[in-house]
Amino acid sequence: MRRHPRSLPEVLGSGERSISFEFFPAKDEAGDRRLWTALRRVEPVAPAFVSVTYGAGGSSRDQTISTTERIVAGTTLRLVAHLTAVGHSVTDLRAIVRRYADAGIRDVLALRGDPPGDPQGAWHPHPRGVRYAAELVELIKGWGAFTVGVAAFPEGHPRSPDRESDLRHFVAKCRAGADYAVTQMFFRAEDYLRLRDRVAAAGCTTPIIPEIMPATHFEQIRKFARLSSATLPSALAEQLERARDDAAASHRIGVEHATGLAEVLLREGAPGLHFITLNRPAASLDIYRALGLDQQPVRTAPPEELGGVPVSARRGERLEECG
Repeated sequence: MRRHPRSLPEVLGSGERSISFEFFPAKDEAGDRRLWTALRRVEPVAPAFVSVTYGAGGSSRDQTISTTERIVAGTTLRLVAHLTAVGHSVTDLRAIVRRYADAGIRDVLALRGDPPGDPQGAWHPHPRGVRYAAELVELIKGWGAFTVGVAAFPEGHPRSPDRESDLRHFVAKCRAGADYAVTQMFFRAEDYLRLRDRVAAAGCTTPIIPEIMPATHFEQIRKFARLSSATLPSALAEQLERARDDAAASHRIGVEHATGLAEVLLREGAPGLHFITLNRPAASLDIYRALGLDQQPVRTAPPEELGGVPVSARRGERLEECG
């Protein structure tokens, strides 16, 4: 296990771009081999962190916990463990956080989570759990030694009635102690930029890392966009549909679109990029190289240089939130 000299807030606060990759826990032996091959492929990149998802409705809880423990023990990578509130009592959540701590994990992505079975169904809190992600942030922060990230939604949380409500929800998580945020997938730069500007106008300086999902498979990306309520641009969808039987062409289309999107985001001052790999990082690494990120690091402006008033002094205030 490697000890990292700087925390994630310190990395983000320095202006150094945070490049990271997301994986999911394997369900069988073949999947486990694919996961570890993927991890070894990104390890030489020395990403700011890698994350491991928790599964819809907490369905992969045990696999997530054991996978994170193995990654921490067997690689040099900083591990951000996902944790969702859905289906868990406060006692359950504390036990999971304790297990993460015992494994040497100090970074958690706190999410309310999707309902089990139907991600777009009605959400019901555990009777002895937490209702909002802000409460989960507070619970984790209560341990004192954790860096906590939260979700942000460039097109608005699917359950928020409007953008103003969604903004209040996000700021509430930051006031609860969130150190940074990672967005939901999106395909249009303007959606991220509008979110960034709304958050800054609200006086919140929490760094928001955009999530990049390479669209390299037509049916897959259409399904993911529907489940996440992300707008898939018609031009991109049409290109992918025409190339649906040509894997190489689909890969090229997805990489080119994501590279163009990432170029705009970085030029506009995004603090980094978080790549969804689906345990197959080839497209993400192609984008990484196309952006020239394998060359010397490029700095972005620290949050305080982008304007806004820190929310840390107002963390005692509470607003109900959705995501």
